[in-house]
Amino acid sequence: MSINTVLGKCEPRDLNFTLIHEHLMAGMPGFEFDMAGFDRKRELAKVVEQLKEIKGLGVNSMVDPCPMELGRDPEFAAEAAEKSGIRIIIATGVYNEALGYPMHMRMIGPDDMAEIYVRELTEGIGKTGIKAGIIKTATGGVPGWTNDTAITKLEIKALRAAARAQKATGAPILCHNNELAPFGRETLDVFEEEGVDFNRVLIGHACGVGNMRYYFDILNRGAWLGFDRFGIEPIASDKMRLASLFGLLAVGFDRIMLSHDAVSCWLGRMTKGAEEMIKASPNWNYSHICKNIIPTLRQGGVGEEKIRRMTVDNPRSYFGG
Repeated sequence: MSINTVLGKCEPRDLNFTLIHEHLMAGMPGFEFDMAGFDRKRELAKVVEQLKEIKGLGVNSMVDPCPMELGRDPEFAAEAAEKSGIRIIIATGVYNEALGYPMHMRMIGPDDMAEIYVRELTEGIGKTGIKAGIIKTATGGVPGWTNDTAITKLEIKALRAAARAQKATGAPILCHNNELAPFGRETLDVFEEEGVDFNRVLIGHACGVGNMRYYFDILNRGAWLGFDRFGIEPIASDKMRLASLFGLLAVGFDRIMLSHDAVSCWLGRMTKGAEEMIKASPNWNYSHICKNIIPTLRQGGVGEEKIRRMTVDNPRSYFGG
């Protein structure tokens, strides 16, 4: 099955080393009213420089699953891909109810949402002609700030829309889950009701959960795990992420993909929370896995076959290879 990238189609075998969850740019809804100091040319040059660095480290492809309301910019992504040589795949879909989910999407039904997703996957996003290659979902808000006792009704609607778009197009689904109140199991329950093939579902941000029962429950159902926030220390230390990863690999679970969820360009002024996160996370960038995490895995006895599986073979399989 062919994959939509921002520069056209590719085959799963072409992906090679893939970072499964990164962001070129991102902003919370409303950022567009606070863009006085934004210099697109300067930000694009910074992104391209960072992408060229990881290309030199062996990375070939990147998935940027920014949902449609958090600053997704297909043309920016296409320019970055063309100038850097990194293959980039972008998403359709919405964020969670607490921090995103545009009002229009709240007012229409799941089939209407699915129709929008399918159009962006098959015809293109807006008038750009650039097609999404993946479907984004999100559940759970911010612990201590928003309700995290259950997936909301609106989030369930978005999950059903994603499932129906997936079945119509074959595009995989990438799921944001809050580490401190993760709903990976419940997400799979909704997808099972909709008849989604779990080989096309990645439960993201799992590395900060640190719960083997949670990991086993998801992996035993045939879905993928995203260990995709390496470097974000305030949420969970890399030592904890690595302990979980070593443990899973040691008992034969390797349906895992790696990334950082790093953001190169922040839209709107940087909030205090973002500033504190960055200050406490000196390794939160696109190159950390290549420079630090993979060498640590090797030192801990993880063989090249398993490293290749997580970075090359698994993304290929997830995208239908």
